[in-house]
Amino acid sequence: MNGTSPFGDTVPSLGLSRLLLVVTGSNSAATLPFWLTWLGEVYPHLQVKVAVTSSAERFVTRHGLASHRFGEAEHDAWPRDDSHARHVEWSEWAQGILVYPATFHFVARLALGLADSPALLAAQCTSGPVAVAPALPPGGWQSPACAAHVAALSMRPNTTVVPPRPGVSRTTGRPDAWAPALMPEAIRALESVRRDLTAGLSPDIGAEAPDHAEEPAQ
Repeated sequence: MNGTSPFGDTVPSLGLSRLLLVVTGSNSAATLPFWLTWLGEVYPHLQVKVAVTSSAERFVTRHGLASHRFGEAEHDAWPRDDSHARHVEWSEWAQGILVYPATFHFVARLALGLADSPALLAAQCTSGPVAVAPALPPGGWQSPACAAHVAALSMRPNTTVVPPRPGVSRTTGRPDAWAPALMPEAIRALESVRRDLTAGLSPDIGAEAPDHAEEPAQ
């Protein structure tokens, strides 16, 4: 789909119809009601399954996210009924996975190959495109640990890390934190990986830190 969204954004094309959206415990998770509305408006045929981590529920509720047209938001936790393989269901259902926003901790766990939640295991096992949009504290994007995790994820042909944008820290009030890329940019990155996978290419998905002299995100 191309054109302009009701919010005035240029709409990136998107060649998939089923998206697993993983929401982790950054305060940027509070923007998800807006972005779910945006996704529903600009991609009317897109199905979105929302997976919410326990830490994300400090900033947004599953009940609140379920008020959108995509239906129930699910908890990123193993069901009590262990016969229900939630990670397999999500991995096989989704044509693409977007982690938005992704905390430093989630990025690290994904890069290290950990799989201690259904969403992590689905992202580790899928052959479809995966986009990770970090939201990081002051110094997070520049840290050697983050650079190592981004480099490790960039070695995966189906995974891209979408560089964050400068933002204001809600704890310090200073413009030295890192907000996630805007949703249209994250969708554009996910679609780029999908196209490269379809074409049989290994995408160039290394990410460089943006210049912190840019205007801080509001």
